[in-house]
Amino acid sequence: MSAETINKEDKPVSLYAWYTLAILFLINVFNYIDRQIISILMQGIKTDLQLNDTQLGFLTGITFAFFYAVFGIPLARLADRWSRRNVIVGSLALWSAMTAACGLAKTFPQLLAARTAVAIGEAGCTPPAHSMLTDIFPSRWRVRAIAVYSLGLPVGILIGLAAGGWVNQHFGWRQAFMVVGIPGVALALLTWLTIREPERATPPPKVALSTWQALRELWAVPSYRNILVATSFNAIGGYAILQWAPSFFIRSHGLGTAEIGLSLGLVVGISGAVGVLAGGWISEYLGNRNKAWYTLVPAFAMLVATPFYYSVFMVGDPQLAFLLFAIPSILNYAYLSPVFASVQLLAEPRTRALAAAILMLVTNLIGAGLGPQVIGLISDALEPSVGIESLRWALCIVVTAKALASINYWLASRTIAADIAAREEQVRAQAVFG
Repeated sequence: MSAETINKEDKPVSLYAWYTLAILFLINVFNYIDRQIISILMQGIKTDLQLNDTQLGFLTGITFAFFYAVFGIPLARLADRWSRRNVIVGSLALWSAMTAACGLAKTFPQLLAARTAVAIGEAGCTPPAHSMLTDIFPSRWRVRAIAVYSLGLPVGILIGLAAGGWVNQHFGWRQAFMVVGIPGVALALLTWLTIREPERATPPPKVALSTWQALRELWAVPSYRNILVATSFNAIGGYAILQWAPSFFIRSHGLGTAEIGLSLGLVVGISGAVGVLAGGWISEYLGNRNKAWYTLVPAFAMLVATPFYYSVFMVGDPQLAFLLFAIPSILNYAYLSPVFASVQLLAEPRTRALAAAILMLVTNLIGAGLGPQVIGLISDALEPSVGIESLRWALCIVVTAKALASINYWLASRTIAADIAAREEQVRAQAVFG
């Protein structure tokens, strides 16, 4: 390792680094507000536009996930070769404006087009953000920095559900989209004016890797492959539950969107924040002794979460269901920081954004795409026999994917320590010999 790199590792973290992390955290909050708010608005959209559950699943699942995944790779390659800050700014401005535009939609195709544009914009957020944080923070702080950034997910869900539910109940679903979309444009301008592109840990090589070469190199890492499979299963269950839970409480428990948005937002938001921080801290503490814990912690969390999700959907008391929801919500988000930090450690510096984008491509295309869509299909298929409770049983069926995620995270733990060590040796050799 070069003297310059060692000195960087020994330096204290600057105030500007923390400011950059704070801005990226806010951007991630808006990312998940704008992505998740549609879940609390689905029943109103269904009634207003006269849609069925399969159409709602198509709107929130496969269409969003497909464009998110397809544009994730080229935007990540652009971030690896150009300004990551500028990619984030442009993406944020696009998805925020298009979220507001969702409120103007009069037909299903118009709403579908606006949500597609939101997906394209959000594809350019997290991969370059992770790459920036990896260069800004020394190795001893990276898991915690990514954990703080990842807090944007539960916080965004909390705000999106609570604010979206209240605005929807009092003013309508169209106004809810506009209220959360417009402020993101202002945040994009603030980011462009106050955040600079950080220096990369490893200078770009004279001959850059092609996208195909980079993909082959990443796919050759066994633990990276298992993480892809595990997080895909995790996302199938996670996105399905998150997208359809508000509709479940409306149909099976007869609650209003304001009550559901506040209760579910607080439960998922606070519990999710605890899970993100606890998962990051525990995996970092144990991972400093054995890197296998970076995926063993998620494996254990998903295994324990599965039966608690079943209990949420089977109890008859909605307040008890909300309380029970807190336990799997803590466990569900424990994977975020250790898994994404692992991906950054498994990739060499010039492919870090791409490595994160591939993970998000697979998990979103398979997880976010199939999860909500499968729920809609199963719910419509079961409705003739079980009526309004079809959504309850569809959720119970799909949540089994969490157990499959646990198995594959455990498989990743068997090779991840050796894979990270091999990558670190490669990076040291590049720093010495160029």
